[in-house]
Amino acid sequence: MSSNIPRMQQRYDESVRAALTETYGYKNVHQVPRLLKISMNMGVGAAVGDKKVLDLAIDSMTQITGQKPVTTIARKSIAGFRLREGMPIGCMVTMRRQRMYEFLDRLVSIVLPRVRDFRGISRKAFDGNGNYTLGLNEQLVFPELNPDKFVRPQGMNISFVTSAKTDDEAREMLRLFGMPFKQPKEKEQAGAA
Repeated sequence: MSSNIPRMQQRYDESVRAALTETYGYKNVHQVPRLLKISMNMGVGAAVGDKKVLDLAIDSMTQITGQKPVTTIARKSIAGFRLREGMPIGCMVTMRRQRMYEFLDRLVSIVLPRVRDFRGISRKAFDGNGNYTLGLNEQLVFPELNPDKFVRPQGMNISFVTSAKTDDEAREMLRLFGMPFKQPKEKEQAGAA
């Protein structure tokens, strides 16, 4: 049974929860922040002119996440973009439980190190309620995608929804999971001196 538990879920159970409890002094195990879900979405503006672009985006997201994405549609018409209400313009997936932890593991240990000129992710992309959103410009950093098939660069947003009450708690939890945040400016200047 224990071999089926994802590595990141084991890390949360064995070390992350204890470290957060020690840092913030939670009285109850249910107060400790945890990852609720990871949502990924792609806006495919080129799908207005060519439906094949959206099909490729859906196919790439299916390979990345292991589940079929939901097609998102335009809520209102915008004449300047030749966009009509109800047209498909993107896709999204919400991952929970085991699949979510497996995706987080791949993101931290394989995908982010493959990003070109990577210097860490922003510490400021929190929404004030403990949720974090990360943007990637290129889907080919995921090794499961064939670069010969997916020639058009397609960006995506990845949102981490947590049960943390504050951004600091969520930042610390994601850091303990291995998210490579940029160092604060004060530490960089102190290190240079």
